[in-house]
Amino acid sequence: MNTFGNIFRLTSFGESHGAAIGGVIDGCPSGIVVDKDFIQSELNRRRPGQSDIVSPRKEEDKVEFLSGIFDGKTTGTPIGFIIRNENQHSSDYDSLKDVYRPSHADFTYQAKYGIRDHKGGGRSSARETTARVVAGAIAKLYLREKGIEIRAYTSQVGQIVMNKAYTELDLSLTETNAVRCPDPETAEKMHALISEVRASGDTVGGLITCVCKGVPAGLGEPVFGKLHAALGAAMLGINAVKGFEYGMGFAGVGKRGSEANDEFYRRPDGSIGTKTNFSGGIQGGISNGEDIYFRVAFKPVATLLREQQTVDIQGNETVLKARGRHDPCVLPRAVPVVEAMAAITLLDFLLLNEKK
Repeated sequence: MNTFGNIFRLTSFGESHGAAIGGVIDGCPSGIVVDKDFIQSELNRRRPGQSDIVSPRKEEDKVEFLSGIFDGKTTGTPIGFIIRNENQHSSDYDSLKDVYRPSHADFTYQAKYGIRDHKGGGRSSARETTARVVAGAIAKLYLREKGIEIRAYTSQVGQIVMNKAYTELDLSLTETNAVRCPDPETAEKMHALISEVRASGDTVGGLITCVCKGVPAGLGEPVFGKLHAALGAAMLGINAVKGFEYGMGFAGVGKRGSEANDEFYRRPDGSIGTKTNFSGGIQGGISNGEDIYFRVAFKPVATLLREQQTVDIQGNETVLKARGRHDPCVLPRAVPVVEAMAAITLLDFLLLNEKK
């Protein structure tokens, strides 16, 4: 399963230390003006080496389009693209050839395939998400024409929580700091924590919140193709993601129905809306026209620059200390990935509705 989507589909390929990462986008509508500068800017948000709290690996992450675009517009045929890997330090992984890194995919890939690429994690590396960002950027270009905007931001790092609803925030401030938190005061605390954790050779996780505005009512299928289920699958397919909740999420279990229901009303323009949005813009698996918002939980990065107990491929106990260039916290670089997967999902469901 290297393909995601129903009509708008992305098939990604490549490994972290191979020649390139790439993808094929099928089902893309024709006539979309391809803003290559925008697509590259989205990749720049994800790439390593952009601040002192992410991996220092130096990759330009320049996307090369091979097909599906003519005279600056999509043609409706498959869009092929690659992002070349230019700064691999494969020797950093030589000591990992015969050992299983704790909480990595080393053991499970070996169990499934009988072979694994130990250099940078191979196919299981988060570097694969570059392909998702390209597809998500193209999806964003189409969604923008439909008045749909997607914004994600870091809302928690470790025990530091930004306790403000997205409606209280100026989301344009998200890109003004390395953590990608739209609250400057909280961003400083998050930055300090990530720096502290990095200095100790450890890692830390957190939460990313995503808001989708302008989504029309009616997207989603009634039973097994529910919109929130598709968004959940999209997010849980991102490396290091451990949880997904939308709307009031798990906090809703402590409420009564009288506190959690979203009452309907008629807006001044005659349209129907809800007075509150505990449902997160989705009811019965179908969008209701309100903002869709959800949270994605990321675990601490599994690669620690300190000693850990593990076993080798023969089951012998050994001590592992990783080398190389790694993120102490994945959240800052994961923000554009969350947005990309949300965009791919929403465009896919828009196209599904057009087929009705």
